[in-house]
Amino acid sequence: MMPLALLAASLVTGCDRQTPAEAQPPSAQAPSAASAEAPGSFNGTLDIANRGAAMPDFTFTDPSGAKLRTLDLKGKPVLINLWATWCGPCVLEMPTLDALAASHADKLKVVTISQDIDQAEAVGAFFKDRKLTHLAPWLDPENAMSQHYNTEMLPTSVLYDANGREVWRMIGSHDWSGPRTDAMLADTLH
Repeated sequence: MMPLALLAASLVTGCDRQTPAEAQPPSAQAPSAASAEAPGSFNGTLDIANRGAAMPDFTFTDPSGAKLRTLDLKGKPVLINLWATWCGPCVLEMPTLDALAASHADKLKVVTISQDIDQAEAVGAFFKDRKLTHLAPWLDPENAMSQHYNTEMLPTSVLYDANGREVWRMIGSHDWSGPRTDAMLADTLH
């Protein structure tokens, strides 16, 4: 059993991807305390180690079966966010991603890709219940994108420029509606 302090730390900093899929709680049991945390609990880390890497070629679906190919996103900067309904920090930052998608719709495409396994219905309900109207519920039930990025932390967000080249990664939760975001996007969205 995980000590209470360690559990609390994982809710604030990020969700560990080393947990086997079978141990993931159903989305209905997603930690609700994390979504009520103060904005000061955002503490993602900016990582530029993969700057210049090409966008991978993956295809995702939404709960209705529509498809999205990552390489089709070239031509406009794109922020790809990996998240899950059971991940407290992911739930916490999702409204700020929706706000970012709304405020930068003309210059930036925000793509959220769920790492929930066999939870298409839960992901669709999550978006509907939270009225996330500027994002689409893309699904990655095989966690291919998470494996590609070799990330063990959710949420993970990766910014690509208009040519499909990685600019930076944000590992952990971030307030996408805060002033730091504008500074981080300035060079890419010019």
